[in-house]
Amino acid sequence: MNVWISLLNDVSVSIFGIVLSVSFCDTLHTRRSRRIFWSAMAMLPFFQGTIYYFWDTQFLRKIYPLVVHLPLMVVLYILTRRMLWSAVSVMCAYLCCQLRRWIALLVAEVLSGGAVMQDIIELVVTVPVLLLLIRFVAPSVRKISKYPAKEQLQFGVIPALYYGFDYLTQVYTDLLYSGNPVIVEFMPFVCCVAYLAFLLYSSAKEQERSRLQQVQNSLGIQLAQAVREIDVLRESQALAARYRHDLRHHLQYLSSCIGNGQDELALSYISDICREIETQKVQRYCENEAANLILSAFSGRAKQAGITMNIKGTLPAFMIISDSDLCVLFSNALENALHACLPFAAEGNTCTIDVEFYEQKNRLFLQIVNPCSDDIRFEKGIPVSDRPGHGIGVQSICAIVERYGGVYTFFTREGKFILRMSL
Repeated sequence: MNVWISLLNDVSVSIFGIVLSVSFCDTLHTRRSRRIFWSAMAMLPFFQGTIYYFWDTQFLRKIYPLVVHLPLMVVLYILTRRMLWSAVSVMCAYLCCQLRRWIALLVAEVLSGGAVMQDIIELVVTVPVLLLLIRFVAPSVRKISKYPAKEQLQFGVIPALYYGFDYLTQVYTDLLYSGNPVIVEFMPFVCCVAYLAFLLYSSAKEQERSRLQQVQNSLGIQLAQAVREIDVLRESQALAARYRHDLRHHLQYLSSCIGNGQDELALSYISDICREIETQKVQRYCENEAANLILSAFSGRAKQAGITMNIKGTLPAFMIISDSDLCVLFSNALENALHACLPFAAEGNTCTIDVEFYEQKNRLFLQIVNPCSDDIRFEKGIPVSDRPGHGIGVQSICAIVERYGGVYTFFTREGKFILRMSL
């Protein structure tokens, strides 16, 4: 009876590993693939039974990789045409077989049972554990099969190490039970290394995620700025269209004034029209078109809010810094300065933002000074804020300056917030 229970347990673990392996590969979508797979798998019990009949269980364990795992990998490769993932799936399924075995060992130990009880418990938990793995684990594992081969290898390292360790120390030798501390401590060592590698990998991914978040924030700022610029251009076009439409009336009025000898009235009328047109054009501060558009847009916003913006500087048309990075730098810095001034302007106080910039020896120098409150908090020389959505602009500024090997400083002095950067 004990022999039959052990044999039945061996068959169940084979079915457990086979079903889990094919679930990780997700290949049985067509009738043809199902027919090929189950026809091939039906031969495995025949080989196992033959070997078990003529030899013994120990011999079967030693050649198990040749009569079960290798054919399974070949069949999965035929169905998927992905040898690496077929091997990874089989070894991952082999690792998962440890779940049912450990649960049985634990229960047998608690109940002071023997090998027969362990086999029975393994049989009992096989289906529940298999269903849980297929339901909750297999979908995530299948996603990894679509990753590059390098990431598939990283995922398969631990299952491969366990596979080799298990066979070398328990099946082909008895090193695991010899008490050799090097062997006993090997898998804890692997767990430690895997944990450290996971930490490094997670840190690298987090840095990459942070970089992508900064890029996304920068693109969002550029998009918002582009929308503002388009709105300004749209307003200018609408105003120009209105002036073109009214040009005939203006000329008739001027002609009437000149015809009646009212030259001073005509000149005054012309001056009024010129001033109105002048206020609608994009102010030219320097030769760099991107900087002009940004400065002009923020100058208009500041004027509407009752804030004075003094702009002084020169920049060439072409710089080493890309237009997108220049847009992010100016937009973030001016946006922060404008937000800092809005509470003061709302109270009727006079607010002035001083902007100075120039280019020298292919380096950009920028300084922005604006009024500020006294509750600004700094961490490592960088202003921080606990309010949602705040602080991202400062992070983008720092990231761009550091990318170009520049320096930046943030500080307050006599109620003024001062930003200086050189890159």
